[in-house]
Amino acid sequence: MTEPLWVRDAVFYQIFPERFANGDPSNDPPGVADWERDLPTRENFFGGDLAGISARADHLTRVGATALYTTPIFAALSNHKYDTTDYLRIDPAFGTLDTFHELVQTLHGRGIRLVLDAVFNHCGDSFWAFQNVIANGRQSPYWDWFYIGGHPIQSDPPNYQTCGGAPFLPKLNTSNPEVQKYLLDVAAYWIEQGADGWRLDVPWKADMALWPKVRERVLGIKPDAYLVSEVWRGVSDWLDGQRVHGVMNYRLRANILDYAIFDHMDAEDFAYEVDYLLREYGDRAYYHLNLLGSHDTPRLLTLSRRNVQRAVIAITLQVTLPGTPMIYYGDEIGMEGDNDPDCRRPMVWDERRWNPAIWQTTTRLTAARHEHPALRSLHVEPLKLWNGVFAYTRRAADDVVLVVTNPRGVQPCLDISVPEGVAAPRWRDILSDTVFPVTNGHLRFEPLPAQSAFVLVPEFGNADG
Repeated sequence: MTEPLWVRDAVFYQIFPERFANGDPSNDPPGVADWERDLPTRENFFGGDLAGISARADHLTRVGATALYTTPIFAALSNHKYDTTDYLRIDPAFGTLDTFHELVQTLHGRGIRLVLDAVFNHCGDSFWAFQNVIANGRQSPYWDWFYIGGHPIQSDPPNYQTCGGAPFLPKLNTSNPEVQKYLLDVAAYWIEQGADGWRLDVPWKADMALWPKVRERVLGIKPDAYLVSEVWRGVSDWLDGQRVHGVMNYRLRANILDYAIFDHMDAEDFAYEVDYLLREYGDRAYYHLNLLGSHDTPRLLTLSRRNVQRAVIAITLQVTLPGTPMIYYGDEIGMEGDNDPDCRRPMVWDERRWNPAIWQTTTRLTAARHEHPALRSLHVEPLKLWNGVFAYTRRAADDVVLVVTNPRGVQPCLDISVPEGVAAPRWRDILSDTVFPVTNGHLRFEPLPAQSAFVLVPEFGNADG
């Protein structure tokens, strides 16, 4: 399988386009909500679009992003666009094909790749083929594109198979060769238009035989395109290299939250779970997206009950453990929001409302990932597991980074042995610029603060230079 090696070095950023930025008010849907004052509902619109992403591309660079994943951008009736009506057309509220090309050019000019959302298990009830079935019943040439229990079509309750029981999301018969051909043409078309890969939505619900065909078609056009699967639980079906390169690492997210946010794990538990995942993932771990939030989850700061220190620990683990970090828009500035739809609030652009500690942590960590090959390796070596304290090294050749996290109470005095083979007289914390001297081969924290995180790099030479 052709590997997109660029993913190993990437920092991903996820955008929900309707809520990121409004770059062209002329294409706003009627009656848009107020960007600054209103909260999201399942039905309202705020006017975000592709032009807004282009206009705010500076922010992607500031955050350290080198890849962008957007939720669906194709024609649909909802604000989330998972109810596709036309897979070959940009949603009019987001722009046009020209707007898409301008976005691709803007991103690629900054060295940022673009990954789109492949919603191939289901469509919207306004999808042209489903509408033909509604109109023509069994005489429709598209009858077998769906799973239909009778005619006329009924939506309450639906007499056709849906995604998750939602009547407006009829399930596509992805075992049908005609449906497969249509979806493969869609996958190819947008790669040809400049996209750099696909995130597969609920792929376990579709015919698993579809995905190797998607892989072959997409990589035949762009050999370094990236395919990533939305998987929340078991991942074994997605690790053989026959379908995708990686998965959205919801399992690691659950472990980080249990350790750093909820205190459901101590350091020994967490270290075991990380090691277990890495052994299961093998080299696939390079291509998994390490996320703390998405459009389907409550936001990190909300989960932490506004505990910024715990959020900082979680972000530190997200970026410094193996895999590719993916930042959900707004998490880098401390936005809040409960479960869908509240986690889809409009992006806050007034920097006076940003959380400086979370912003500084995120940007310093992404810069460190770009600078240090150790943070892009698969090497993790625990140095000390002391109740809640998890200290570990990341290493690649001569590059070494030492990470210390403590989501629990203050530790009056904690010694950590420095990694073997590193004779630096001191280590500097990239999060705070604090310098810690080495004494008899140990770093001493007197005390180690409660709910704290340190990302330490060795310093050689004179203390002032």
